[in-house]
Amino acid sequence: MTRGSLVVVGTGIKIANQCTIEARYHIEAADVVFEVVGDQLAQNFLHSLNKNVVSLQGLYGPDRARSETYETMIETILEAVRSGKRVCAAFYGHPGVYVYPSHESVRRACAEGFEAEMLPAVSADACIFADLGFDPGWLGCQSFEATDFVINARKFDPTAVLILWQIALVGDRTLRVFKSDPRRVAVLAEVLMEDYPADHEVIVYRAATLPVSQPQVQTIALSRLAEAEISQESTLVVPPIGEAQASPERLALIEARLAAA
Repeated sequence: MTRGSLVVVGTGIKIANQCTIEARYHIEAADVVFEVVGDQLAQNFLHSLNKNVVSLQGLYGPDRARSETYETMIETILEAVRSGKRVCAAFYGHPGVYVYPSHESVRRACAEGFEAEMLPAVSADACIFADLGFDPGWLGCQSFEATDFVINARKFDPTAVLILWQIALVGDRTLRVFKSDPRRVAVLAEVLMEDYPADHEVIVYRAATLPVSQPQVQTIALSRLAEAEISQESTLVVPPIGEAQASPERLALIEARLAAA
């Protein structure tokens, strides 16, 4: 029997335009392609590259916890690998950014002795850096999942850019919520106002998914965040307040170490 293998790829945000040459090769070469890419255009693109594409999108359901859906996805992918197939699993955006089934499929496949790898792809944060025009290496950048940020009281630096993912689902611990609730979003705003002024302008961002479309960029005062139009794909970008200040103690430490050398 031919030894099965797994390659996990991302299709990028703008479908074909951001799908890498490397990812296309593995999609075309696979015996079967499992996909969770979200819309018909992206699915059509995959079908143009490989005739044996199986959608896992239908595993989601309002009465089913996402954890159950993810487990079914993982086992579906691994069953094909175990049967000796060259498997490609394609996910929207970057397959390693907030995609539990992708990481777990690779981990389990490797643990069972199969060849398995994940390829990089264009993610939403890459689009944010381009569309909103800031360099994370210059301003500093920190990133948290919104529910994790609120519930675990994450410590962060308000003089650097703050990116919060999955704000539509903030506060949900059931893994059964699929729509934004202004009441939960208001809690997120309240938490942020512990460190930012109420009139601090924040950005609700959604990347463009089509080559002919534009990103959705809503700039709104933090105190009014619950009024914003928020979808499942929305990300919150909080610009810094003020500038980072050099630490005299750290500067002195550097000088002391250099002098000692």
